Amino acid sequence: MNATTPPHLDAKPRLAALLDQLNTVIVGKKEQVSDCVACLLAGGHLLIEDVPGVGKTTLAHALARAFGLQFSRVQFTADLMPSDLSGVSVYERGREAFVFHPGPLFAQVLLADEINRASPKTQSALLEAMEEKQVTIEGATRPLPQPFFVIATQNPHDQLGTFALPESQLDRFLMRISLGYPDRASERLLLQRQDHRERADTLPAVLNAGELAALQSQVLAVHAADPLLNYVQDLVAATRSGRWFLQGLSPRAGIAVVRAAKAQALISGRDYVAPDDVQAILPQTIAHRLVPVGDAGRGAVEQVRALIDSVPLP
Repeated sequence: MNATTPPHLDAKPRLAALLDQLNTVIVGKKEQVSDCVACLLAGGHLLIEDVPGVGKTTLAHALARAFGLQFSRVQFTADLMPSDLSGVSVYERGREAFVFHPGPLFAQVLLADEINRASPKTQSALLEAMEEKQVTIEGATRPLPQPFFVIATQNPHDQLGTFALPESQLDRFLMRISLGYPDRASERLLLQRQDHRERADTLPAVLNAGELAALQSQVLAVHAADPLLNYVQDLVAATRSGRWFLQGLSPRAGIAVVRAAKAQALISGRDYVAPDDVQAILPQTIAHRLVPVGDAGRGAVEQVRALIDSVPLP
């Protein structure tokens, strides 16, 4: 936070204005848009998974612009190399030395479009950046801008030309959301307007980096009472029981749940976390980290919802 950043922002109206702005571009998806905002407020990376053409890239563009952050977009393809992301050192004759030319990774927001179309080697190049907010290039460690977010879009695994993200990289995403098809009224609005992509590209910023840092500090200050933390631990323990999933959540995933729930509480205008906040963000925060047991007959998201119903409220 710099010297010009206000020490405290009235979060609820500012976040309401941000959500209203985003909902003019992504129509009929208020819950998903709110989840995206909560993810970035919690300082996490975001994975948007769905079929092509439902607005994944448009949403990613709109988020970066509304938050007032510098961003770059990379179209991931099978021939994309790690150096295409991080940059390279080029010998400059005038200086008689190698000079580093940073790649698109050196931005506050990296829009990784269709991330699972790149090879596992290139996908793994993002791991250090996402976890450590730095990259090691040619033996030198280079810090990334602050804040640093990856907003990635992904096609379903059964689409041609895709590579499944490894578990270690999926775990670096705080949330995974799916937009789904619009309802009939929202789709009619899209058909009539047909300029949603242009709206995203010209969306005015509602916040700046300093104000975002102030809001993130407020997220950390949201209170999580002992009974609430007991509830989170009960949910985490249920994932480890073997009834629902092959392997349970790690402690890092439990920390992610609390962070996301605090951001959800701030969006709702509260300075404490309620069980409803945990339930609202839980499928998006943990389903991509879990593999259902073979005879469940349900996907990970449906299993998480069933698990929520089975764990008593505090």
